Amino acid sequence: MNDILALVAILFLILVSGFFSASETSMMALNRYRLKHRAKDSKPARRAIKLLERPDRLLGMILVGNTFANILVSSIATLVAQHYFGAVGVAISTVILTLIIILFAEMMPKTFAAIEPERFAMPATIILTPLLKLIYPVVWFLNTITNNLLKLVGVRVGEHQLNDPLTNEELKSVVHASAEHIQENKHMLLGVLDLEQATVKDAMLPRQSVYGIDLDASWGNIFAKICASPYSKLPVYRGDIDHVLGFLAIRKLINFKMDHHDPHQELEKLLNPPYFVPETTKLQKQLVSFQKNSEHMAMVVDEYGDIQGLVTVEDILEEIVGEFTSIDQHSAHIHTRQCEDGSCIVNGSMTLRDLHRDLGLDLPTRGAKTLSGLLVTYLDQIPDPMTCVKINGYPMEILAVDETSVQSVQIFTRQVQKSEF
Repeated sequence: MNDILALVAILFLILVSGFFSASETSMMALNRYRLKHRAKDSKPARRAIKLLERPDRLLGMILVGNTFANILVSSIATLVAQHYFGAVGVAISTVILTLIIILFAEMMPKTFAAIEPERFAMPATIILTPLLKLIYPVVWFLNTITNNLLKLVGVRVGEHQLNDPLTNEELKSVVHASAEHIQENKHMLLGVLDLEQATVKDAMLPRQSVYGIDLDASWGNIFAKICASPYSKLPVYRGDIDHVLGFLAIRKLINFKMDHHDPHQELEKLLNPPYFVPETTKLQKQLVSFQKNSEHMAMVVDEYGDIQGLVTVEDILEEIVGEFTSIDQHSAHIHTRQCEDGSCIVNGSMTLRDLHRDLGLDLPTRGAKTLSGLLVTYLDQIPDPMTCVKINGYPMEILAVDETSVQSVQIFTRQVQKSEF
């Protein structure tokens, strides 16, 4: 009968040891943010959060229980083995018990707990919570000694926060890791996170591509340009874009009378004041500024106050959701055309951010913002047509240039090694 009781005690203590081993792994492997979300309507989740507020106490309790169970089962097994095998029984029990504990009290429970942390941890809190209260004096005594020793090496143990803030890059990693479940929204979530890093200069329309009205032109040319405009709002200037007067909403021309003595002057009266923003403004901040000031369009200026381009609300939103199907300020001059050999014909005005987003090209984004700017910077000159280069492993052939920039480029979207090119 004593042998049966000893066997039952050994099995029970191995189960206890396995429980504490699995509890340690599962509690530490819990997703803290999912746990916080579930705590709204889950009592086990709230218990888990309470336990994890002080992980030093939780680990202290688990280690006390685990160590106590392992030592006790070892003692019982040794006594039983000595009774049957004498002195050699100590060695026999040590070998057999070590194998059993590793398999059934460590590896199996910890592996299961690591794979299914919530499945084990939630029910385990029913036992862990009252057990911590029961042996709290022992845990407190051990934690006090441990924490004071840790202070000697510069480690201070305090309240563990479940809502540790994630960095922008960590949030991106979370989005990528969850791509299977949020596939439709992944692109937009990453776009929102990118707004904190991208500036107005990254999204603006370059000044040479701005579609606007020159008030010094003849009224016939102005009227023709207004009629041909695909946009609902246009910048108006005198001579060149550096002398912008304001923005014209096309809808204001519905009741415009063509027989004015001075239609130029009457048109100028319809303009909204120009709105200027620095090129270094973060896109997230600029989007808020557009909303706060009830504006939809702004001229972008550099540190010297010179106009560099134009940015709209749509430009910033496209950084989040991608290109709109309707015509916008970019669609008239930025495009790609797929070729049969897998390459793409790309407009030189296309931004490097758009190339990365639309074609997946990993090109350097420091310095130059457009493909034309990258090639001119890389070659230190306005290149000749048919010039071939390779940047970051991507072969490129310059197809057309003008006096100041690269107009079109053929890009092979597959990175190649030096020996292939």
